[in-house]
Amino acid sequence: MPGDTPARRDGRGEKRRRRIYKSLHDCIINKGYVKTTLADIAEGAGMTASHLLYYFNGKEAILEQYFANVAVRFLERIESFSQHPPREQVEMLADFWFRGETSTRLEIGFMLECFGAAVNDDVLRVTKADFDSRCKAHLMEVFRAAPALVLDNESDSAEIAYSMMIGLRSAVYFDEDISLDRAHRLFTNAVNRMCGFGA
Repeated sequence: MPGDTPARRDGRGEKRRRRIYKSLHDCIINKGYVKTTLADIAEGAGMTASHLLYYFNGKEAILEQYFANVAVRFLERIESFSQHPPREQVEMLADFWFRGETSTRLEIGFMLECFGAAVNDDVLRVTKADFDSRCKAHLMEVFRAAPALVLDNESDSAEIAYSMMIGLRSAVYFDEDISLDRAHRLFTNAVNRMCGFGA
């Protein structure tokens, strides 16, 4: 088109990609990943399925890119905590996982759907494995700076702390007796004790 510069085209394309991501997100929350069709995503994004295929070659490709983008955003936030003392980092991590914008029951359900999809999707599996590894590396640094470890080393401590976080978030979704506040308290108290900070 006359006067349509590459930057303007890219900007418009990026807005459409964001609409597609939001539509996928909303579809997964409302009906689950398996039941979501490409037509559902296209309709939510205000376009036809054939138009959507100009941007992505299927719903798997949309989820793979969206999950990668979210992982980067989460890791940037988590890694920014490293400027604080270890005990503050424990509280910040608990706030992020159990009080942040991603800590509603619906968002936890979305996370679980993504994890389920990663079982049979090589791209998602690699992205999730990298995300897990970097989260555990951050926790290792917290434990490395702690005054006294309950376990033998910071690697084992990080593995258990990360597993607790994943398990508690899953419990919040499936178990009515576990609230986000209770999960926050359990995670904070356990990790503080593991670090030698006390309750």
